[in-house]
Amino acid sequence: MKKITITQISEKKIKAGNPLLQMEDFPNELSFDEGELVELVDSRQKFVAKAYLTKQNKGVGWVFSLDNADSFNEAFFKKQFEKAKRKRTDLQSDPETTTYRLFNAEGDGIPGVTIDHYDGFAVVSWYSEGIFRYQTAIIAAFQAVFPETKGIYEKFRYQRKDGLISRYVRGDAAPTPLIVKENGINYATYLDDGLMTGIFLDQRDVRGALTERYAAGKRVLNTFSYTGAFSVAAAMGGAIETTSVDVANRSLERTKEQFAVNNLDGDAQKIYVMDVFDFIRYAIRKKLQYDVTIIDPPSFARTKKRTFSVTKDYTQLLEELIQITAPDGTLIVSSNAANYKEKNFKQDIDQAFKNSHCDYRILETFHLPSDFAVPAGSKTSDYLKVFIIKKLAR
Repeated sequence: MKKITITQISEKKIKAGNPLLQMEDFPNELSFDEGELVELVDSRQKFVAKAYLTKQNKGVGWVFSLDNADSFNEAFFKKQFEKAKRKRTDLQSDPETTTYRLFNAEGDGIPGVTIDHYDGFAVVSWYSEGIFRYQTAIIAAFQAVFPETKGIYEKFRYQRKDGLISRYVRGDAAPTPLIVKENGINYATYLDDGLMTGIFLDQRDVRGALTERYAAGKRVLNTFSYTGAFSVAAAMGGAIETTSVDVANRSLERTKEQFAVNNLDGDAQKIYVMDVFDFIRYAIRKKLQYDVTIIDPPSFARTKKRTFSVTKDYTQLLEELIQITAPDGTLIVSSNAANYKEKNFKQDIDQAFKNSHCDYRILETFHLPSDFAVPAGSKTSDYLKVFIIKKLAR
């Protein structure tokens, strides 16, 4: 195994629990094969950690162990899966929630791969060519620890030469759609339909809060609504009206389906297939007001009319949505952008309310749920930031 020297700053970062490797961690020029295993050493050639190297969206590799005796093989993977399974016993035995994150990459000891549970089926997401090099051993270890798994699907969240993004792998094929439960609510999911499945599992706790504490008797606006999961959660929590807005054409059909699998009439809800900014201007013209406004935009999006980036445009978006949120109303303000620091997000929220001449109070703060395990020393791994905010009447 090749030895590679790292900087003193990198050594401190790794020992503090941050496994992500960046180019600046290496004082010398770095060249490697995809998935190459290396031994990281300090300037005196003393062992620091073991890692694999790979080209990816963030960084150039991951530390997988601080123990020189560990190998990146099936036995190692099996050990990590066993630990992850023990941590999720409560979810595994909960009949009201049948979908969750079963294994969360670096947070559970194998950086670069996540596995989601959908009522007995597994969806494995690979984040680089480097980690996919170990696919056979990882899947074998997974099946040894989770023999009850009905079937396995894969998602490729990196650019493959063959363009493949999703496929069925083995076992039984899942029904289409596959109905899963979260907090006792049904959701229709599709395990082999592109990168997405129909529900973002990291928002489980936020949807639960909406259902339990904020929806009853309210008019709810769900922007960037995707398949309407938040809208269904609100309706099941007693909302008197939900309005879902998303620019994707298929959002209409999929949102109606989410209501239908809960025996709710989708035609009785308001669903708009249009650009969220255009809808906001429409709502302002019509003097529409909502008691609860949900804002969960993509980190980056481009339509024919505009480009949206959370780090640049969130303040303006929030300002406009504050206008159509009723006095004493609630805003659920979310971002999943790892590069958007919580401090900056809170500053942008504060600026939006100042520009709107409104006071506010943060009622609750959410990060990733417990099944989305994160390393203690890696703030970027805990990417989800959600604030539930009360717009104070003057």
